This record gives sequence, C-alpha cells and structure tokens, in this order.
Amino acid sequence: MPRPTPATTLSPKAAFFLPSEAMPSARRTSVIQDAKRIVVKVGSSLVTNEGRGLDEVAIGEWCRQLAVLRAGGIEVVMVSSGAIAEGMKRLGWSSRPQAINELQAAAAVGQMGLAQMYETKLRENALGSAQVLLTHADLADRERYLNARSTLLTLLKLGVVPVINENDTVVNDEIKFGDNDTLGALVANLIEADALVILTDQKGLYSADPRKDPAARFIEEARAGDPALEAMAGGTGSSLGRGGMITKILAAKRAAGSGASTIIAWGREPDALVRLSQGEAIGTVLLAPTQKTQARKQWMADHLQLRGAVVVDAGAARMVRNEGKSLLPIGMVQVEGDFSRGDVIAVRGPDGQEIGRGLANYSSSEARLLCRKPSAEIESLLGYAAEPEMLHRDNLVLMR
Repeated sequence: MPRPTPATTLSPKAAFFLPSEAMPSARRTSVIQDAKRIVVKVGSSLVTNEGRGLDEVAIGEWCRQLAVLRAGGIEVVMVSSGAIAEGMKRLGWSSRPQAINELQAAAAVGQMGLAQMYETKLRENALGSAQVLLTHADLADRERYLNARSTLLTLLKLGVVPVINENDTVVNDEIKFGDNDTLGALVANLIEADALVILTDQKGLYSADPRKDPAARFIEEARAGDPALEAMAGGTGSSLGRGGMITKILAAKRAAGSGASTIIAWGREPDALVRLSQGEAIGTVLLAPTQKTQARKQWMADHLQLRGAVVVDAGAARMVRNEGKSLLPIGMVQVEGDFSRGDVIAVRGPDGQEIGRGLANYSSSEARLLCRKPSAEIESLLGYAAEPEMLHRDNLVLMR
C-alpha cells in the first residue's frame, strides 16, 4: 500500500483513521509540553483488548506513564471506557445488548473489575486512585456541577488520579453521554484542563481512507471546531464501544470551549503520553482558540440536554449573535418545550439553527404569553416583572 503523504490541510472527502501506518514525524511542539493539567481518555477496544478482557499490560503501561507525568508536575485525570465491555466478558455475552437494563447490568459487573485494575496498577506506581462516576444530571445541575469540580480539584491537589466513567448503572434515558469522548471533553471543561488526549486504537486522522485512496493525507494539525472536519468525518465505532471519528472531532470542538486543545493518538504507541509531554509530535492535534469561555457560560454551553427553546425573528437573532445584546420578549416568535425559570434553554434563529443558550428568566408558559410583546407589558401580562429580558446577555452564551 502506498504511504500516505503528510498534509495539514483538509480534503472534502471523508476522513478516516489508519490503524498501523508509520506517522509523519515533524510538527509544531506538542500542546501538552507546557500543560499543567490534562485529561486522558482511553477507549473500550484498548482497555479490553478488543473485548477479550481487561488488558492488564496496557493499563499498567498507561498508569506508569501517568506516574511519570505526575512526577513532572502535570496533574492528570483518566477517563476510561470499558465497564460494559468487561461486564459482557464476565457475563459470557458475545454481542452488545440493546436493552437498557442489560447494559446497566453489564456496566455494574464490569465496573468492579475496571476500578480494581486501575487501583492496582496506579498503586504499583506509587499513585493513589479514586473512582468517580458521573451522569449528565451531575453536570447539568449547577450546584452538582460545582460539587463535582470541587471534588476533582481536591483529588488532584492531594496527588490522587481520578478515574472517571459514566455512571451507566443509573442512566435511564441513554446509556451514554453519547460516548466517553464527549465525557472526556466535558471533564476537560469542568476542571479547566490545558489539553485532552484521546488514546484510541487508531494512529490519527486522515483526509480519506488510505487503504483505498493512495492520495490520502495525514492531518497533523487543524483547528478544533473547523466545520470542514465535521463535514469530512464518517463511519461508526467498533461493536464494543459507541465512539467513532465524528465523536472525537466533536469532543475536540467541545473541549476547545474552555481553551483545551485535543490530541488523538494511538494508545499502544510506546510511551505516547511521556513523549507528548516532552514535545514530540504524535497523532493528530486539534488546536483550541486562545480565548476561554467564562466558567458559568461554559457550563451552559456544556448542556447536552435542554428543556426547551425560544425561536426568535431575524432582528433579534442579529442583535443576540452580532451585537451581544440580551434577548427581549418582543423578539420571540415561538416557544418550544416545557421549562421553568432558571433552566438552560436554547435560542434558535428563524432557520431553526441554535445561535445561543442561556438561563431563562421566565417559564415556558409565561414565555408563550410574552412572545412579540414589549418589556413594558410584562407586569400587566404576568402580574409581576422579574426581569425586562427573557435571557440576559450575562447569562447567555453564543454557540459556535
């Protein structure tokens, strides 16, 4: 097979990962060389050796590298998939079940072995460990979000490595946030990490499938959130996990909101984490813009499930998006969903595209009464006037 040629520009073709080709060696300094805090995410196929059971050697090797990073002053949080896959193996299931209760049962069984393995291997490297299980509800509620953040930062201060997974045993809408790539990005935002490293069973991102297209170009570096990346991405994850290339691209986009760049690298690359911390170019780096989103606005942007939305006219959309103004009731044309005062809701333009999200000053039933009405009429319509705006600009974040 012809060797793909390196490039930093993107092709309109579908993007692919290449499992085993040699990687280009030249690139700018690694984004984690000067990092003080990073999140490392490893996928199910790596953790469980393609479903054959927890890979003790591989997990031990990552833990050894975490110890090297920790000794060098880098705080590390591990986001690890593998509970469901390990549970399937322990239960003797050859294929991933569809029923939520069976997925939850597999997660409950597998989580025991996963936590024990990380505890053992981190302790062998003189590191303490802590298991942290999260649900979307933990990050959607502001108080619980802050509690989770405080706990993780305290663990890091104590020199402990938190090992995070979704609390699959209690999720009742979907078994995942979407995937653990998304969870890794949310954790990076939660603790304001400098970088997110996604270790996968692939080497990096290509402009096309190099097994089929000899002109496929390796993407050394791109901007996180570049629409061309999403347009290129295709395919799905393995039968064990739920992630795929598109989830990693979207995770990088989400992590960029708090200023964290993302590296996608092969999890079995020798000393990958250590070499990255030393500035070596490994895998694909998706760079974040330098400006960080304000912490409270980042929390709003990180909501995966919204209770509702307001649709606004073109004038209101322009004022919110281009001029940074608050959303007034007179600009609203439609209210969607059922939400309460203080809930995070979306703001959609006339074309239905989300332009922002923020904290609602009025409930959905009240908002329906306020559509197309001037702020001066709020009190006469509702019997009180909490605020003149439906969403104040200080509680409103624009979506890229």
